[in-house]
Amino acid sequence: MQVEQLRSATGATLEGPLLITPQVFGDERGWFFESWNQRRFDEAAGEAVTFAQDNHSRSAQGVLRGLHYQLPPEPQAKLVRATSGAIFDVAIDLRQSSATYGQWVGAQLSAENHQQLWVPEGFAHGFLTLSAVAEVQYKTRGFWNKGCERAIRWDDPALAIAWPLEGLTVQVSEKDGLAPSLAQAQQAGDLFG
Repeated sequence: MQVEQLRSATGATLEGPLLITPQVFGDERGWFFESWNQRRFDEAAGEAVTFAQDNHSRSAQGVLRGLHYQLPPEPQAKLVRATSGAIFDVAIDLRQSSATYGQWVGAQLSAENHQQLWVPEGFAHGFLTLSAVAEVQYKTRGFWNKGCERAIRWDDPALAIAWPLEGLTVQVSEKDGLAPSLAQAQQAGDLFG
């Protein structure tokens, strides 16, 4: 397993998100890889992580889900992977005390590259479906809690996320389309300290 910290568009390394690339063993019969190992993941994350639930979504090309997060008392962290198709996955630092507050990292996750993105608490998460269809599975630390759930607008100019939109018609849910900007969320007190 290879683990790397990602850099934002400004070149800063965001403390927390990790891109995980498993070792894949393949031959003419197909391939095998270890998609989850508690010991190795805890070493990579630098802490013991206990997951509470697994989620699975299927999305058509151009579907953008996010940017979602949960506030205390039930924040959520996510370990995300595409098990079918391809997505562009992003994590945005919403920790106001962080030197990289408001910055984002992104990676293409696909069934072919088997990569996973660790999105810790304090970050918003979202993805854009690049392939005709994509299935995304993710483990969460912390349960879903409607009262703690928040979202930031996916196309907020202040975030300047470089979504790979060429040739795509973006589709978002009504809820995501009505999400506030980062500045509005900050004004409402809906961010991390």
